Amino acid sequence: MATRERTPRFRKRSTQAQPTVPDEKARPRGADLWGWLDDRLGLSALRYAVPKHANTLWYTLGGITFFGIVVLIITGVWLAQYYNPDPAAARASVLYIQNSVRFGDVIRGIHVWTAYLVVITAALHLIRIAVTASYKIPREINWLVGLGLLILLLFGGVFTGTVLRWDQEAYEAMSHNMEIASFFGTVGGFFSDAFTSSVGTLPRIYLAHVSVIPVLILLLLVVHIFLIKHHGISPTPAQADAGEAPGGRLPPEKETGHYPTHLRLMVGYGLALLGLAGILGVLLPQKIGAAPDPTMEVTKPPVFFYWMYAFEDWFGVQGILYAAIAFFGVLALLPFLDRTPFRSLRRRPVVAALGAALVILIVALSIKVAVSPTAKHLG
Repeated sequence: MATRERTPRFRKRSTQAQPTVPDEKARPRGADLWGWLDDRLGLSALRYAVPKHANTLWYTLGGITFFGIVVLIITGVWLAQYYNPDPAAARASVLYIQNSVRFGDVIRGIHVWTAYLVVITAALHLIRIAVTASYKIPREINWLVGLGLLILLLFGGVFTGTVLRWDQEAYEAMSHNMEIASFFGTVGGFFSDAFTSSVGTLPRIYLAHVSVIPVLILLLLVVHIFLIKHHGISPTPAQADAGEAPGGRLPPEKETGHYPTHLRLMVGYGLALLGLAGILGVLLPQKIGAAPDPTMEVTKPPVFFYWMYAFEDWFGVQGILYAAIAFFGVLALLPFLDRTPFRSLRRRPVVAALGAALVILIVALSIKVAVSPTAKHLG
């Protein structure tokens, strides 16, 4: 009996696309890690557009300052492990850090020089904003926040850091602070020995240096960065005067740069700042003066305060207070006095003249104090 040949049956091919298995070899190294971090931290949110001019040194001074503040926090935490704020042991603990702790002189040098460099970069950042009129609508409040940051860095960081050294210059700096605070009556009493008998003035200044001031700086930084993100990076004066930035904001089509590039530049320049602070710390170590003698007044303040010291020569200790209020008061009022629509400096002759006069005055007074002998002001 003949067998019937069986015809093979074929399944109907599905027209639905089949999922493809990713080629593990084709995936870039670190892609899985980046995906994991991005999923949890939202790092891809940093991939937004910024103006092309933002990716220049002139517009990264604020980021460099932020990097320096991070360095100050890290080195400050390390130094705090060895510092003793007791007046009887403070200077000896600084000498111990400088001479006995491994890498103590280097880290202390980085901390001190970074504090100086951060004040310089913050001041240059302020000058850039003034030159480009970036304080105008809608950024007036952020100008005030940035000014507050500069004041905290200058008086809260450099001044209190000088006092913690607890040598002759430190003691005289604290005495000046206490005498100036007396002009504020009850409010200024916090800086006097009579405020409390349980804790001396030096430990309270140390507390301000390591906790109160850093917290205030970080809070203002959060507000500052939020407002920058909210308003965007300011246009150049040429763009603003040409009408390319209505309301002080550039339209999306004018933002042809990338924030990751901006971030890399800030980190790169910040590392250069750290390297410079390290070099200066090794080549120009911060000296520690003699133990304080309350009967003497023989030192000058840190160089950033020289110009105010000149007013002290003329008007007594209160001259420092008058000079600081006048200087920072004028800067605070600048966005509200300069109401012209122009942003180019040549079209703002009054602001240009005022800025040049302030810079020349500060430099001239600083030179005067540098070449003059010390004078007695306290008491």
